[in-house]
Amino acid sequence: MNLIERFINYTKFDTQSSEESQTVPSTPEKQMAFARYLKEELENEGLDDVEMDEMGYVYATLPSNIKKEVPTIGFIAHYDTSPDCSGANIKARIVENYDGGDIVLSEGIVSSPAKFPELLQHKGEDLIVTDGTTLLGADDKAGISEIIQAMVWLKEHPEVKHGRIRVAFNPDEEIGMGAHHFDVEKFGCEWAYTIDGGDLGDLEYENFNAAGAKVTIKGVSVHPGYAKGKMLNANIIAMEFANMMPADERPETTEGYEGFYHLLHIDSGIECAKLSYIIRDHDRQKFEDRKIFIKKVGDQLNEKYGEGTVTVDVNDQYYNMKEKIDPQMHVIDIVLHAMQECDVPPRVEPIRGGTDGAQLSFKGLPCPNIFAGGVNFHGPYEFVSCQVMEKAMNTIIKICEITAEYND
Repeated sequence: MNLIERFINYTKFDTQSSEESQTVPSTPEKQMAFARYLKEELENEGLDDVEMDEMGYVYATLPSNIKKEVPTIGFIAHYDTSPDCSGANIKARIVENYDGGDIVLSEGIVSSPAKFPELLQHKGEDLIVTDGTTLLGADDKAGISEIIQAMVWLKEHPEVKHGRIRVAFNPDEEIGMGAHHFDVEKFGCEWAYTIDGGDLGDLEYENFNAAGAKVTIKGVSVHPGYAKGKMLNANIIAMEFANMMPADERPETTEGYEGFYHLLHIDSGIECAKLSYIIRDHDRQKFEDRKIFIKKVGDQLNEKYGEGTVTVDVNDQYYNMKEKIDPQMHVIDIVLHAMQECDVPPRVEPIRGGTDGAQLSFKGLPCPNIFAGGVNFHGPYEFVSCQVMEKAMNTIIKICEITAEYND
C-alpha cells in the first residue's frame, strides 16, 4: 500500500474511545481489533521486536543500519478516535485538485471555505474528506500511516542511514489516558515525537498545565411553604459559585497563552449540586494560583452558608512539557532542520490543550508534537491533504536521517 491507501484502509476501523468506560482500552472490542491489525501489519512489513501488550499498546523497532552509536528515537501516534462524533462506517473519499469552492459532503452537508477558511490554504491539493455523517479519523490515523510508511520507505532505501528507531501506537488518547500505561522503559528511547499535530508545519512543545475540579454542594430540602430560615437550596449556591468565577477567563473569551476555568457540566438539585470544571494555564505559577482561587471561592461560600456546605476537590491532570523540553532543545532543533530540508514552513505555537507527549515528557521521555495534517478534528468537516501527509512522512524520514549524524 502507498501512504494514502494505508490511511483510508485504517479509517475503516471504528476505534472510538469512551469516557464512561473503566477498562483499558476503554472500548476493547473496537480498539483491540485495530491494535491486532497494526501488530500483524508491522510484522508483515518486516519490523523487529513487534509486540502488543494486554492493554493494546503496540511497539516495534526498525533496526539501525549504521555501526556507530547514535540516539534511539521514537515516533508515537494514537489509534482511538474522539467520543465527540461517530467513527463507525467512515466513508472517506478524495477530492482531487481542490478548486477552493464548497465541498458537498452529502445532501445538505457542505464544507465551505466561508465557514472553514483553512480550506483555501489547500487549494490545488487532493483532500480526503468524510461523507458528512462521521469524523474522518485523521486524528490520529494519519499519524500512524505516516510513521509506518516512513519505516517502510527507510527499509526500502538502505542507502539512507539511520540509527535504531522505535514506533508505538496507543489507545485512549482522546480521553486523556493514552500515556498512562505507556511503557517508557520498554520503549527505550532517548527522545520521541508524537505525530499528532494539525496542519502543515505544526510543531508544539508547549501545552497547558491542566487540572480538574469537582465541586460538591450540600443543601437542605424543606417543604417550600415552610422553608424560611431552614432551606438551603444547592441549586442557588451552585449558580452563585459559577458566578464568582472570572467571566473573562473562560475558553470562549481567551486565546494564545491565556488560561481559563471551564465549567463542563452541572448536576443539580435542592439537596445536592455537583459542578465539574477543568483548569488550564501555560504558566505554572498562574496554574497554581488558579487552583488556590477556585478553592477560595468554596471557602467564601462556606463562611456564608456554613462549614461543609461546599467541597472543592482539585486533581492535577498533566503539566506543560516545555519545562522538560527546554533543557534538551536539540530535540526541537532536529525537527526544525528536518522541516527546512523538506520545504515545510514551521509553525511553532503553544497547544491550547494537551498531548500524550506532555505526559510522556514528565515520565522521562521528551516528546514534542509534530503535524500529521488533519484539520477540523472531531467532527464531520474533518479533512486531510494528501500532499501534507506526504510532507509529514518525509519529515519523519529526515528526522531519522539527521539523528544519524547527531554525534558527528
